[in-house]
Amino acid sequence: MRKVYTRLSKITKATVSLFAQDVSYEELASVDGRLAQVIRIAGDEVTLQVFAGTEGIAANARVLFLGHPPRLKISDELVGRYFNAYGDPIDGKPPVAGEYVELGGPTINPVHRSQPSEWIATGIAGIDLNNTLVTGQKIPFFADPGEPYNQVMAMVAMKAQSDKIVLGGIGLSHDDYLYYKTVFENAGAEHRTVVFLNTTEDPPVERLLIPDLCLSVAEYFALQKNEKVLVLLTDMALYAEALAIVASKMEQIPAKDSMPGSLYSDLARIYERAVQLPSGGSITIIAVTTIHDGDITHAIPDNTGYITEGQLFLRRDTSVGKVIVDPFRSLSRLKQIVIGKKTREDHPQLMNALVRFYADAADAKTKLENGFELTHYDRRALDFAREYSRELLAIDVDLDMQKILTIGWQLVAKYFEKEETGIRQDILDKYWPEK
Repeated sequence: MRKVYTRLSKITKATVSLFAQDVSYEELASVDGRLAQVIRIAGDEVTLQVFAGTEGIAANARVLFLGHPPRLKISDELVGRYFNAYGDPIDGKPPVAGEYVELGGPTINPVHRSQPSEWIATGIAGIDLNNTLVTGQKIPFFADPGEPYNQVMAMVAMKAQSDKIVLGGIGLSHDDYLYYKTVFENAGAEHRTVVFLNTTEDPPVERLLIPDLCLSVAEYFALQKNEKVLVLLTDMALYAEALAIVASKMEQIPAKDSMPGSLYSDLARIYERAVQLPSGGSITIIAVTTIHDGDITHAIPDNTGYITEGQLFLRRDTSVGKVIVDPFRSLSRLKQIVIGKKTREDHPQLMNALVRFYADAADAKTKLENGFELTHYDRRALDFAREYSRELLAIDVDLDMQKILTIGWQLVAKYFEKEETGIRQDILDKYWPEK
């Protein structure tokens, strides 16, 4: 029998404190029936984070420590199911049977990892051409809140060659939740999806549980089933803001942009669980981090960029009226492992030429805006850039790699001469389109 405590020493909007013994860090507790977790131990004084908030909790509230940290029953029965931030079903179906696994375990030892080597096709030309993804990679989408990043994430999930998809909805709107659900159902993909959900109507602190739930499930399928698992997390900015809420209630001194000083390690603990295993199993993490007014220097995207292996930057191109994957601010640091090796030999040469011409168009646009006269080359570059954005960079372009490369060559040949491309002669001789 575990002791029941009935005297709180302190109550804030998100936490309660009491004097207790034989309690461990991250242990779960019940505070008047509300789930809570130990987040600080100072001598005999224990601070609990109450997930649903402390409104209505009295100083004589009953506190029962449960003797274990957050955990989830893991089995194949998770597939096709929808759960809340505590791992409880929200789809009207019975609870899942399986073995309990504690959440938030350590990352896999580097000795037991393999170098990522398998290309992930997404169908989105702006990703597959310029920012090719690799299994075992960790990479975020950076986007303004108004951009359709959830639609892009859903498209990636449906196109990627993965055995399982684990979606973590962090502060997801009800409309976006229904969108994902509809996409999965219409694509017949529910047999390989697992969804954990915290909506905008749920307590913000619950968002801190979502990534660990997703990654515990991903590790089960990757480690024990040798499967390729794609983990989608949206929106990690809301996860970081939940961290800030808890830190503020604990009276911690904030760091840059009001974020807690532990932000880097908190994010790294999640992203570093991406892995490629020698057995063939893998965990690939694609997350959304919303940024406001394009401020990539904010603490959340800034710390994320140091941890992850690149970023995919969405922006609206007003010249074509479409959202594109920005070729200048996007980067997949692992693409060199696969382009030209797992993809066609001309891929890297063509990619570099296309981006260089796009950069020349940006320079020409600056000249135009400042009243300078444009050369014939400048005008060709501007025309090319508009068509390049519309045909290959826009997020609604859904093509296989063969078609992407074909269109890329057609655009180069339409606006430029062979001598202007900077592409190796043997590649030009083999792939230059006939008029």
